[in-house]
Amino acid sequence: MLCQAASKMAIKVIVLDPSENCPASALAYDHMVGSFDDSATVEEFAKRCGVLTVETEHVDVATLEKLEQQGIDCEPKASTIRIIQDKYLQKVHFSRHGIPLPEFMEINNLEETKRAGEQYGYPLMIKGKRLAYDGRGNAVAKSEGELSSAIDVLGGFGRGLYVEKWAPFIKELAVIVARGRDNSILCYPVVETIHKENICHIVKAPADVPWRIRKLANDVAYKAISSLEGAGVFAVELFLTRDGQILLNEVAPRPHNSGHHTIESCYTSQFEQHLRAVVGLPLGDPSMKTPAAIMYNLLGEDEGEPGFKVAHQLIARALEIPGATAHWYDKPEMRRQRKMGHITLVGPSVGVLEARRKSMLREEGYENRNEVAPRVGIVMGSDSDLPVMKDAARILNMCGVSTEVRIVSAHRTPELMYSYASSARERGIQVIIAGAGGAAHLPGMVASLTPLPVIGVPVRASTLDGIDSLLSIVQMPRGVPVATVAVNNATNAGLLAVRMLGVGDADLLARMNQYQEDTRDYVLTKAEKLRKDGWEAYLNQ
Repeated sequence: MLCQAASKMAIKVIVLDPSENCPASALAYDHMVGSFDDSATVEEFAKRCGVLTVETEHVDVATLEKLEQQGIDCEPKASTIRIIQDKYLQKVHFSRHGIPLPEFMEINNLEETKRAGEQYGYPLMIKGKRLAYDGRGNAVAKSEGELSSAIDVLGGFGRGLYVEKWAPFIKELAVIVARGRDNSILCYPVVETIHKENICHIVKAPADVPWRIRKLANDVAYKAISSLEGAGVFAVELFLTRDGQILLNEVAPRPHNSGHHTIESCYTSQFEQHLRAVVGLPLGDPSMKTPAAIMYNLLGEDEGEPGFKVAHQLIARALEIPGATAHWYDKPEMRRQRKMGHITLVGPSVGVLEARRKSMLREEGYENRNEVAPRVGIVMGSDSDLPVMKDAARILNMCGVSTEVRIVSAHRTPELMYSYASSARERGIQVIIAGAGGAAHLPGMVASLTPLPVIGVPVRASTLDGIDSLLSIVQMPRGVPVATVAVNNATNAGLLAVRMLGVGDADLLARMNQYQEDTRDYVLTKAEKLRKDGWEAYLNQ
């Protein structure tokens, strides 16, 4: 994927990989077969590079340090790789820089481990310092009696171990951070990562967490990467705890699985960004160009040919889904739980995409969920409001805006109203039009439950001629904004919704312009007829 990005930027990428048929070999400018653990091979490889960067942190740091002394441009710096490839040193480094972390300590024997268990409690996370990724190198002891077996699984104390206090997290988050050669730093939107058997399985962008948590996560990630040296893209993995804390789990000094969605969902993919950073180009815009994205890892379901067959069937189903893109890594060997590719879904909301993902996987109850999600919700307290509210639906249908129409009463079905309003954004709704007569509480109550724009339509009732409804809607308290239109004028509510959506939709703006031109032509036609026929003939037609 780095080579694919480079091909669009006139950057030549040479890869060093021990496998003759590695996935990048077909796309790279050149491929040198050899181990990145072998000092002589790395030195020979470096002679051919203007900039030397890494796609894995498990490299020979001593060789990188030697190359830097010889004037080779390594990005990120060897000092950063040295810190990150030893997870205990990584924790010590970030602790010294005031980054919030789970409590941790080094262990060298069973007695020290027992004391750690007494201090931190159980379950206790035991980790290997080096060569740990995708859950490898981690073991959990649920009691003191499980300590010995957990340590044996990790290869014993000779491997180098440390323990972490169990982090009571409710979500795992991640932030891709780009750092330029000029030390400029940009953060990508915070994502949620969901793991299956300790391997990243699903990434949801943006993470469904409050804005305060997103800012805190970005601040922690920014501070962590500011403490390191060198340019490139970094992945900062985080824990969100029950009490709203953000704790740093670990950092990867390279493009990362949690950022694969950026190829389709962001203005600058993490791969392009890494290239920009290491060669000294200006960093690109990391913001999302689509409201939401889900990345689904294609993990090996079986060994060999049966596994390939399952993966290809899933890709075929994915390509039936709007906004789906499949990436196949072309690894020569299929193994269970091996990352063979990924599928990215982009669309109006994470909730809509989650339904499409489940449809792709043929999960029960989601067999046919690829229909177009409604962008506007039209709600009213009673079917007696429908003769008025139908005009909004007609305008939206005429403009090609997907719409749903529901009866939701603020007084008679308050639970349904709460459920509808609070779930609307996640279901892909972008604007809500609420019709109400009399007390007209529905628009304001809906607006208090959603961050979406709400347009209230005052409906004329049998008394007070709709003035009561109009005054109720415009008298919402500060902090609960509701737009409104004239009594019974659902047409204008529909047009206003189209204009709101048109801010980010050129096709809708064009449709609105056409509507205005058609309205003008209609009036001009009548004016010409009146001028030509005279008022008496005009009225008698």
